[in-house]
Amino acid sequence: MRTRHGFAGTVGNTPLIRLGRLSAETGCELLAKAEFLNPGGSVKDRAALAILQEAELGGRLKPGGTVVEGTAGNTGIGLAHLCAARGYRCVIVIPDTQSEEKFALLRTLGADVRAVPAVPYADDNNYQKVAGRLAQELPNAIWARQFDNLANRQAHYAHTGPEIWNDCGGRIDAFTCATGTGGTLAGVARYLKEQDPAIRIILADPYGSALYNWVKHGELTSEGSSISEGIGNSRVTANLQGTPIDDALRIDDRSCVAMVYRLLREEGLYVGGSSGINVAAAVALAQQMGPGHTIVTLLCDRGATYAARLFNPQWLAQKNLL
Repeated sequence: MRTRHGFAGTVGNTPLIRLGRLSAETGCELLAKAEFLNPGGSVKDRAALAILQEAELGGRLKPGGTVVEGTAGNTGIGLAHLCAARGYRCVIVIPDTQSEEKFALLRTLGADVRAVPAVPYADDNNYQKVAGRLAQELPNAIWARQFDNLANRQAHYAHTGPEIWNDCGGRIDAFTCATGTGGTLAGVARYLKEQDPAIRIILADPYGSALYNWVKHGELTSEGSSISEGIGNSRVTANLQGTPIDDALRIDDRSCVAMVYRLLREEGLYVGGSSGINVAAAVALAQQMGPGHTIVTLLCDRGATYAARLFNPQWLAQKNLL
């Protein structure tokens, strides 16, 4: 018998999908790693599993304990699945601006969901800082700390990067993705650069995030705003620090939404806005580099998580994005 052990045993080893229409248009091989096929529906399952395993091995997370995290949703969903499977209590602190689908799913999975106002990281009431204080107050609790817990990027260095390299047969010219915690980009970049320093690592960033200007000009300044959830940042996290990044691309909401619908109508892929930004960045990079290159990105989560917004014509019309 070939079986996998529970939820944790199905995390990772996602397929690499060739995007046929976009590859033909650009003359490049555009490949997208199907992270929405992780059991919790997103790339964040990898970080959630690595963080719990590290805490268990270190003796910080004990049987019957509580896992607290501040999250925009997807890491919390992964943690809630894993806590249910491992017998832990899960407490999620989440900005009240996130999609209703995320709140509903977290509660369905048994998480204690604490919605807080969305305020900048510098504010003591930022959701990440609230989670940190809550973990100190609760008995037998740990704070997952996905933004600064290096188990996050190590998971992608140990697994996601090698999976990409092996599935490409070592033939890859560039990798691009958006970043929130920095773990995915940092881990994959480190691994791929070790295999071939010529591989270009490109950070994809929405408006409203400071990371584009940080890569381009060394300054943490932001411009505009975005409908995107869970990506972009106003600071350089511990996970992102020291990551070899060659350049950055900034993707606006209109390009993101257009790409989400192209993926749905032309490739049959029902994915979220972060995936739209990633693929739009891959196309822009292909246009910069020219035909004949292999460019990899991520389809990082499922579209169903954003159905009431991203796939709602009335909501899009309100945002002038229909």
